[in-house]
Amino acid sequence: MLHFQLNVHSGVPVYRQLMDQIRHYVAAGALAAGDALPSIRELARVLAVNPTTIVKAYGELAHEGVIVIRHGRGAFVAESQPAWPQARRRERLRALASQLAVEARQMGASDPEALDALRRALESLGRSNHPPTSDS
Repeated sequence: MLHFQLNVHSGVPVYRQLMDQIRHYVAAGALAAGDALPSIRELARVLAVNPTTIVKAYGELAHEGVIVIRHGRGAFVAESQPAWPQARRRERLRALASQLAVEARQMGASDPEALDALRRALESLGRSNHPPTSDS
């Protein structure tokens, strides 16, 4: 079973933490297309959270196209990950970069240190299988 770690004191809603970790496992290849996710009941029990928290996370991931829910069978990683339109992708990347920049400055990290952390995080996921797209 995958290892999920939740921090109830982080200020980030638990369902969001779960979504982020599932996205990470998919991006890193730990979860591949067609892989089954833990059942709602099982994951709620293991994480000691309300099952509706898992339902919300899975529902949002399904809406984003990251997973598919097959009623009566469970949740599975989607066969292909959704391609984001270029404008939306850039907007989201800017927001994430801004968050990283603010937090790096707050902790006293230098710009090269923050950039190195981002580079290492990207490298830890391995090379992208997708060439850059010029869609809009």
